[in-house]
Amino acid sequence: MHRILIAEDEPRIAALLTRGLRAAGYVPTVVTTGTDVADLCPGHDLLVLDLGLPGQDGLTALSQIRTRGERLPVIVLTGRNAVSDRVSGLDLGADDYMTKPFEFDELLARIRARLRGPGRPTATALRAGPLHLDLVRRSVTVHGRPVELTGREFLLAETLLRRPGEVLSRERLLDLVWGLAHDPGSNVVDVYIGYLRRKLGTDLIQTVRGVGYRLTA
Repeated sequence: MHRILIAEDEPRIAALLTRGLRAAGYVPTVVTTGTDVADLCPGHDLLVLDLGLPGQDGLTALSQIRTRGERLPVIVLTGRNAVSDRVSGLDLGADDYMTKPFEFDELLARIRARLRGPGRPTATALRAGPLHLDLVRRSVTVHGRPVELTGREFLLAETLLRRPGEVLSRERLLDLVWGLAHDPGSNVVDVYIGYLRRKLGTDLIQTVRGVGYRLTA
């Protein structure tokens, strides 16, 4: 499981990235200052780097980790869209450069591309029996028939598909898909499981009584 370091001081964006990457099967860690980047790079597989960080800016942090010999892929994600900033970032060793506002799906595709190892193509689709999810186009088919899912339904289906056969508790799904702490009074997971069963078929998702749900195909 790939570990991704997120250097981002805007809480809303950091929370969005954390929820999305966790749901996509990655292990995210957030740092909020440029001075923390170099210390935490070891042990991570990729860095998502904002340039406007307190302490020291992202370009300085990038230069520092490259000078030190860290070779993990770096995707710059920043509000700075001037050509000079892009040139500086790439010249200092960034592997990719995205500007805010951004589409999370595009960032996820770029992360998959950068984590692709030689001879080990990154999966762009997930399958389970008749169910097929295209992670690039964000499309779904069952027995070859297109199915329309909302963004949250797709994320829930993707989370289950990435863990075939694993029993996921309601609490775990609430955390992975909604990024929320457990609320004993919430039935949102059960409601969305119901939505998926109506759209994808009743046999794919099994209820494990008293525990949670698992993908059976």
